[in-house]
Amino acid sequence: MKTAATRAGAGPDRAPAQAGGSPGQQAPTGPELRPDRLSRQNLAGWLYSTPFLALFLTFMAFPIIATLLMSFTDFGLRNVTHPLDANFVGLDNYTALFDDPKFMKALFNTCYFVVLGVPLTIGSGLVAAVLLNSGIDRFRTFFRVGFYVPVVTAIVAVAVIWRFVLDPSEGLIAGLGSQLGFSTPDFLASKTLAMPSLIVMAVWRNMGTAMVLFLAGLQAIPVEVREAAKLDGAGAFQEFRRITVPLLRPTMLYVAVMTTIGFLNVFEEPFVMTDGGPGDSTLTVSLNMYKEGFSFFHMGSASAMAYVLFTIVLAVTLLQFRLLKDKTR
Repeated sequence: MKTAATRAGAGPDRAPAQAGGSPGQQAPTGPELRPDRLSRQNLAGWLYSTPFLALFLTFMAFPIIATLLMSFTDFGLRNVTHPLDANFVGLDNYTALFDDPKFMKALFNTCYFVVLGVPLTIGSGLVAAVLLNSGIDRFRTFFRVGFYVPVVTAIVAVAVIWRFVLDPSEGLIAGLGSQLGFSTPDFLASKTLAMPSLIVMAVWRNMGTAMVLFLAGLQAIPVEVREAAKLDGAGAFQEFRRITVPLLRPTMLYVAVMTTIGFLNVFEEPFVMTDGGPGDSTLTVSLNMYKEGFSFFHMGSASAMAYVLFTIVLAVTLLQFRLLKDKTR
């Protein structure tokens, strides 16, 4: 009696039928599945990536690792030519920072800069975006470019403009004050007004980025959603609060994270305008790190500052994602 396998034609000397072909015919193997072609493609990919990898390892990965190792040593000017002679000090550089009044002052100034500057930048950018999206029909491109010009302008040019604006004798504000009959203070020489002046300049310089991003988010909101809200009797404020703000949360998260990171790393404004003065009232962590490393050549301490700042940036960023993550879905 023939078995079922014999009746089906699948004997031991007969190859099973292939799907889509005649019995005993093997399925064709594409050239993309051949091991030799895959290896050649992988080799070509690595060869094309070599320039980028070389630049990344030389100018990014190696300095990051070297800075981390340096933060645990007393690396100084004497170790520039003999880096291996630096002494390992463990966590002494990190613990010394929080006993240093100058570093704590710089940390406070940085937090002050962020707490005031970030909300003002986001708020002003959002207001400008809403006006450009709905309130201004003519010359919209002109206003958009005008608000964004400070973003792409060099910090030296911005500093020259704002030095003229804030100059107590011949500045723009001083001229307006004299016309109105009151005197203006020396903003950049005042311990009370120097940091708020830098915050105003930073907001003016960075609001263009927030405006462009918010404008893109506003234009992505479907018109049907707004029309449905109006048909339900929602006013302008209710539409903004119930429709616009929730749909802008992904954009707002991105703007908040990027603006906060930039403001935590603030360096150019105090470096160019005040050099940290008067009386360290505008000294920030980045500026203090620069001075510690390149003016006093305390490379170990400056490296520790860099990683403390990195830890703060990482913690704040994770907190922002945690607070806004579920609301953006």
